Amino acid sequence: MIDFNQFPSPCYIMEEELLRRNLNLIKSVKDRAGVEIILAFKSFAMWRSFPIFREYIDHSTASSVYEARLALEEFGSKAHTYSPAYTEEDFPEIMRCSSHITFNSLTQYERFYQQAAQEGISCGIRVNPEYSEVETELYNPCAPGTRFGITSDLLPDVLPEGIEGFHCHAHCESSSYELEQTLVHLEKRFSHWFKYLKWLNLGGGHLMTRKDYDVKHLIGLLKGLKERYPHLQIILEPGSAFTWQTGVLTANVIDVVESKGIKTAILNVSFTCHMPDCLEMPYQPTVRGAELGEEGPYVYRLGGNSCLSGDYMGYWSFDHELKIGERIVFEDMIHYTTVKTNMFNGIHHPAIALWTKEGKAEIYKQFSYEDYRDRMS
Repeated sequence: MIDFNQFPSPCYIMEEELLRRNLNLIKSVKDRAGVEIILAFKSFAMWRSFPIFREYIDHSTASSVYEARLALEEFGSKAHTYSPAYTEEDFPEIMRCSSHITFNSLTQYERFYQQAAQEGISCGIRVNPEYSEVETELYNPCAPGTRFGITSDLLPDVLPEGIEGFHCHAHCESSSYELEQTLVHLEKRFSHWFKYLKWLNLGGGHLMTRKDYDVKHLIGLLKGLKERYPHLQIILEPGSAFTWQTGVLTANVIDVVESKGIKTAILNVSFTCHMPDCLEMPYQPTVRGAELGEEGPYVYRLGGNSCLSGDYMGYWSFDHELKIGERIVFEDMIHYTTVKTNMFNGIHHPAIALWTKEGKAEIYKQFSYEDYRDRMS
């Protein structure tokens, strides 16, 4: 049990034991299925924890020059890099930091391939299977008119020289059964090119550490894919699965206001600044010790401490009246939080920390006025 008194407030706190539980499962899938599973920085980039990850996996995936540099310099291995578009200015650094580079279009491939080939980098192209079961449009990479990837009708019968891999990303916190259907569409449209390839990257969104995920079914799918195409290296690059339910965001109640019978507990964190997916997705997070809904003796909306009118969520029912200074704990707040936060309004940024398996608080980062100031000019 975390001793919250050892941490500042607000604070993102990841639990090492929960992280290792996920990493053990992911490594088991990797070993049993004979595939490579790599960490996607777009979901999690808390680099001080990378030594733990390196006990279980060897590589990471990057989507920008900064992420690629983080892979090389902090994760300790070159990145599998994909970006919707590379620039002349960034590409030399992308090459320095990458073992694999995936291009989003044939024009990008034609523009940069020769440079990458001279550096011995394995090059691929992103393909669009034109199928995804992601319902939230904001997160659907295969929505009509998507800017991501090439449809099969735009590829020549013989692949351009040097394309060694296909990258397909069509999932978001998805199940193995959604992967099964995606593979049907992917193989139908693209399998006649597989003979030219060395690797197939199935992207992210494989939430294999979720309690109800059918891991056995996933392993069967991956083994079957390898049996059909034994020459292909199969790669998965989940993000959320690595840090799913591995930690919390703690906050404190700093005021309670009431308007038209609605009580709002104002916190020293912000949904728009520190939990943006709650507003974008949208979804309502789990709050420890509270129930979602308006049934109960003490019902509150939870409000952030920014001046955005919509910086609130609700309703939650507590079994007691909230008091100023009381701790509020948001569950499962490690993935897609620290990488997406911002300093809108100059709101005090949560600290970042680890609760070690020995039961000690390791404070990775505390933010100050200077962090805000230095981003502004």
